[in-house]
Amino acid sequence: MYPQQILHWINDAEVASAAGATFEKRSPIDDRVVATVTRGSTADVARAIDVATVAADAWARTPAPRRGEILGRAAALLRANERELGEIVQTETGKPWKNAVAEVSSSADLGVFMEGEGSRFYGKTMTTPIPNRAVRTERAPIGVCAAIMPFNSPLAGVAWKAFPALLCGNAVVAKSHELTPYTAVAFGKLLQQAGLPCGVYSVVQGFGPEVGTPLIEDERVGLVSFTGSVPTGKRIQQTVSARPVLAKVCLELGGKNPLVVCDDADMALAAEHAVASAFIDAGQRCAAGSRLIAFDAVYDAFRDALVARTAQVQVGSGPQDDCGPVITRESLDRLLKTVDAAVARGARVLAGGHAVAALAPGYYMAPTILENVSHDDEISQQELFGPITCLYRAADFDEALRLANATSFGLTGAIHTSNMHRIEQFIARYRAGLVSINGPTYGAGPHMPFGGVKNSGNGFREPGTESLDVYSEWKTVVVNHDPGRV
Repeated sequence: MYPQQILHWINDAEVASAAGATFEKRSPIDDRVVATVTRGSTADVARAIDVATVAADAWARTPAPRRGEILGRAAALLRANERELGEIVQTETGKPWKNAVAEVSSSADLGVFMEGEGSRFYGKTMTTPIPNRAVRTERAPIGVCAAIMPFNSPLAGVAWKAFPALLCGNAVVAKSHELTPYTAVAFGKLLQQAGLPCGVYSVVQGFGPEVGTPLIEDERVGLVSFTGSVPTGKRIQQTVSARPVLAKVCLELGGKNPLVVCDDADMALAAEHAVASAFIDAGQRCAAGSRLIAFDAVYDAFRDALVARTAQVQVGSGPQDDCGPVITRESLDRLLKTVDAAVARGARVLAGGHAVAALAPGYYMAPTILENVSHDDEISQQELFGPITCLYRAADFDEALRLANATSFGLTGAIHTSNMHRIEQFIARYRAGLVSINGPTYGAGPHMPFGGVKNSGNGFREPGTESLDVYSEWKTVVVNHDPGRV
């Protein structure tokens, strides 16, 4: 299923870059070169936007329930091709097989949900104090939407953006992440098979300065949706703001998510969810649980349970494995250096801290737990995007809450307790877009809005019904009539 040459997907066809340049895609599993990828240019981006601009008009005039039907057929095709798409996701990311196919399933779930939203594409009617006037609101398409992909969940990443954007009547130009280039193309072929009109969905390959920048600078792009790092998100916001014509910008950025363990928590359950939060997808998820905060009274018990459960994590990409590789050799080297630097500053390694030699030359790192780390230390404040978590002490609920809030991020967070008063106070006072009670720091479904506050995002939510507010504009309609002319 994985091609040796990966091209753009423009006007429902695979096409090479006009410049003829390429780059290599390596497998995180074994460092093999698995494909040569066409390296996009400004000319390629312009061509994709040309096609999308033409296609957007007719697609916008297609009734929303009909648009939804096509997305429903795409969801069915995702399920029917689960194995093939799972292989693509695994080849690109190295994820354990069960996680790769779970990503296909969750993407299909979103397609089904968005199909239903096509029949619930509601506006509203409003009263008015002025006689002989009717007022209503309705959703209007934006036009051309740029979707800039993350590498960590390439199929879910494109589904989260493309499904609601298409439902709202927009054309989509997706920029594949250069580390996971083919998933978005495979998704385009599936949309074509489902009956999406030609040109409504395109994919461009390449690097940010050469492809991403011209995509967001083009004034025909009415919305930019980006999932990725804080620095890149801020550059996108600045670039779009500097355009002569503004565009809407949706940013879903990083996280430094806490999991708080209170003195009445179920230690085994807390350890189970902490390990899953920290190490699924090798910690390469914005909702990873990278800060574990335990009350002093149960710190030792939780630490022991955490270390014991971590020892059971199976590293690899096989059917029974739990924690796959990180995405590149450079990422692995960066993470190892980060741990070494933290140890030099006084941190203590409770588990991991090294590459998995038996799985070399793959980019596998042992699940890592650090303690004796200052909460102001850079490893406590910067998103690492790897299988590393830090364990902290808190005297009581108030200190745990203060530490939970003490970063520039606010994406997710969890608390483990049976005390309803603590639960309600944590919900009210922890600043984040998602709060989990007695669960992991991650968790989203097609019906659930997901996003964060502070440096974790700029206020929009994907997916859920709330994502329709990202990919459409509200239009207020005022109709005046004259009863005397009936």
